[in-house]
Order: sequence, then structure tokens, then C-alpha cells
Amino acid sequence: MPLAAQKQNDNVIQKVQKALAAAKVPTPLQEKILADIKSNPEPFIESVKGVLAQDSYLWKLVDKTHGLDQTYEPEDLITLKNGSYLLNRSGLQLRKEAAQALETMAKAARVDGVTLVASSCYRSYDYQKQVYERNVKSMGQAAADRESAKPGHSQHQLGLAVDFGSIDDSFAKTAQSRWLIKNAWRYGWSLSYPEHLEQVTGYRWESWHYRYVGLELSKFIRTYFDDIQQYALAFLYYYAAGQP
Repeated sequence: MPLAAQKQNDNVIQKVQKALAAAKVPTPLQEKILADIKSNPEPFIESVKGVLAQDSYLWKLVDKTHGLDQTYEPEDLITLKNGSYLLNRSGLQLRKEAAQALETMAKAARVDGVTLVASSCYRSYDYQKQVYERNVKSMGQAAADRESAKPGHSQHQLGLAVDFGSIDDSFAKTAQSRWLIKNAWRYGWSLSYPEHLEQVTGYRWESWHYRYVGLELSKFIRTYFDDIQQYALAFLYYYAAGQP
């Protein structure tokens, strides 16, 4: 390899390493990713470039410490209608791309005998505020922070997240949940809050909460980050911030 190309690869590897550390990706997973890059850097780097070239809100980190502006509202929200999936209530909205991806995924689920039911989608900042304050009042601050996001810190404000089915732990035992766990990534969806990862995500397990991230990013999350959305989004956040 020419010296200039080798130097460029070394710089990229160093940048990746710093972003992985900043994102608090576990050491064994960091080592695995870095080993993959050192043996063949192109697939990982091209994946990162492809993801970062997309609509930035698809990979935007929204968690307890990284939020959205109070005034942010997606410009392409559409109101959902019963189709291949069902709605638990009227008036649910998603961004257009996410709504199309939901319909495509729901059609595939129907082929397998499973009907997806969307129960909650876009939530405005003001609606988040109402929900959060209600939860604090009913269950206390600590419990509310495990169950719901503070205003501006909910993925639902992106217009890209869907809560399916019952929106409680019973959902994990349903055919919907089993199908989504196996197949959602194939259609650009990712489980946001997996079981046993509250220390990572900040929220207790939510088997029903999926975020649309696009097909390229869902594959990236699954291939390199053990299908853990938080690690991948945090990595992308710090990697992009380190760009010249």
C-alpha cells in the first residue's frame, strides 16, 4: 500500500478509535471493530460514509443527554391510516419515509401471518412535557425518568419512532414482538431500548419501541454494533463531530 494511503488509513483508524471510546462502546466490541477495520478498512469506512451522507435525523443521537430543540417539528409528517398495519387510535403521525417503511414492513409481516399494530408515533415537545409531568406526579422523579423522556429528549419527536402493541412488558411475548426482533432491521427499523441495557440507554427495557433509521444504518448497527442502536448512534455522533 502506498505510504499516503497507509497514513490515511491510520488516521481513520485513530479517529474511529477515539469515537468508539467517547461513545463508551464496551472494550471487547471496540477491539472487534478495530480488528475488522485493520484487516479490511473499506467496508466499515464506506458504511460510515453512506450513513452520514443520509438525512442527519436518521442517525441523530437523541437520549438523556442529547436532545432536540423545543421548536423542532419534522416538515414531512403524514397522518397514518389503517393498511397492512393497524392503528390503536386515530391521528398517529410519522415522517413520510418512516411511514412508507412501516407499510413495507407490515406487508412482509402479514405474509408471515403477523399483523403489526402501531400505538404511538410522533410526539410534539409540548405533548412530551405533558406526559413527563404526569408521570413524575404519579410515580415520582426517579421512576418517571426510567419510563419516559424529558421534553426534547424523546425519539418520538423525530417522527421516526413507533411504539407497537400494548406498550407494556406483555408485548415481548407476542407474535408481533418475535417477528420484529427477527426482521425489523431488514426494513430499516431498530429496537431502541433492549433488555438488560438500562445503564447504556438510560431507559428500562421497552420491547415495543422501534426507531426507523433507514436500511443502511440498520445493517450497520447489526453488523458492527451487536444490534445495539445506542452504541452505533453515539459512535456516529462523536465520529461526525471529529470531522474536519
